[in-house]
Amino acid sequence: MKIAIIGLGTIGRTILKHLSGEGHTITIIDEDKAKVEKIIEKYDVFGVVGNGACLDIQKEANVQDTDMAIALTDSDELNVFACLVAKKLGVRNTIARVRNPDYRKQIIEMKDDLGIAMIVNPELEMAEEIFNIINLRSVVRIEHFAKGRVLLAEIVAEKDSPLIGETLISLGKKLNTRVLICAVQRGDQVIIPAGRFQIQEGDKIHFTADARMLGDFLAEVKLVKSAFKNIMIVGGGRTAYYLADFLSQKKYNVKLLESDPARCEELAELLPRVTVICGNGTQHDVLLEEGIEAMDAFVALTDIDEENMIVSMFANKKKVKKTITQIKSDDLFGMLDELGINNNVSSKQIVAGRIISYIRALANTVGSNVLTMYQLVNDQVEALEFAARRENRFYNKPLRELQLKKNCLVACIIRQNEIIIPDGNAQIQLGDNVVVVTTHKNFDDLNDVFE
Repeated sequence: MKIAIIGLGTIGRTILKHLSGEGHTITIIDEDKAKVEKIIEKYDVFGVVGNGACLDIQKEANVQDTDMAIALTDSDELNVFACLVAKKLGVRNTIARVRNPDYRKQIIEMKDDLGIAMIVNPELEMAEEIFNIINLRSVVRIEHFAKGRVLLAEIVAEKDSPLIGETLISLGKKLNTRVLICAVQRGDQVIIPAGRFQIQEGDKIHFTADARMLGDFLAEVKLVKSAFKNIMIVGGGRTAYYLADFLSQKKYNVKLLESDPARCEELAELLPRVTVICGNGTQHDVLLEEGIEAMDAFVALTDIDEENMIVSMFANKKKVKKTITQIKSDDLFGMLDELGINNNVSSKQIVAGRIISYIRALANTVGSNVLTMYQLVNDQVEALEFAARRENRFYNKPLRELQLKKNCLVACIIRQNEIIIPDGNAQIQLGDNVVVVTTHKNFDDLNDVFE
């Protein structure tokens, strides 16, 4: 596909990093000449310096010849206008980043009128992910396939977990609920496990399940825990606003700490059911005074990664049941596990994943059969939902008779209204959707999975 990326902030660069190895023809536009030159040196892309919402600049960049324009500048208004200009030039698919809460409802309602295929809001989408982590307290992360009917979830084998010491074979015999463990992170190692793989304490376990069965599985492995009640949020930015609003509507007791007095007044007016405290939530004494030790969950959402890490470590030391940490820098991810920071979120990764998944789904019209894609374990693993659309040699044969490439696993088969968590006897049929988990990158067809 031919893709234009307007705006080279953190999300734009993250998307470019993922797309650069997938055979797309990419054009970049940014007003910062140094950024454009640096990207051109690193990637095989065409770059133009200028205002991406300007018709002449888009023409210079040949945006009219692209399949998609993605506007990701720091200005909501510029992003929407850039998409309108691209549509005027004949671009069929446009994506705009719109962050301002004031625009949220009207942009969604006007999306079709504006001709924008997708609106992304990094802070809103990260707040939704954090809310899900808090709401399902034993689950670290959860993604959806088959329009929500299949879940890909992550849990941790904590001390005293009944999972520890079990092999996948023994676990399958004991459980009444059918799930498939498809990837395990053990320290720095990523494993696509076979039947004799044995679970150890501290393993981060990714599994697929029928969405209706998640609760049953968590109950069987004793991971259904009492609901959280008291939540503390440090930082008063947009993500904190969205999250506090979600939580307060669900009757959680939310305490939000923000150091800027003007922002505190604004938040107190916007969030009448939230206790807004004007104070520095990164200070030891303030956290203790505001009752961090009585909290069920602690969310660090300041703009500084190192502050978020430190206060999260302090929350862990005070035995807060769930600590969630915003991390923006890719360079810090490697040390998080060693510091005990297990629940970390990144808006750029969440949004980049959504956009890349959309691009791959759109590429169905030009040869790709990927419907949905998620990246796991710091981008070391991909979970892909393929459409089995064309007749193939591996259809209607038991999986145990087929030769999959190393580090590939068929994690789920969706057949009309049936969710199949496969064993060796399961078969792929024409018309199925198939979820595959792999450490390989850039697969775009189900054929790529098989030798």
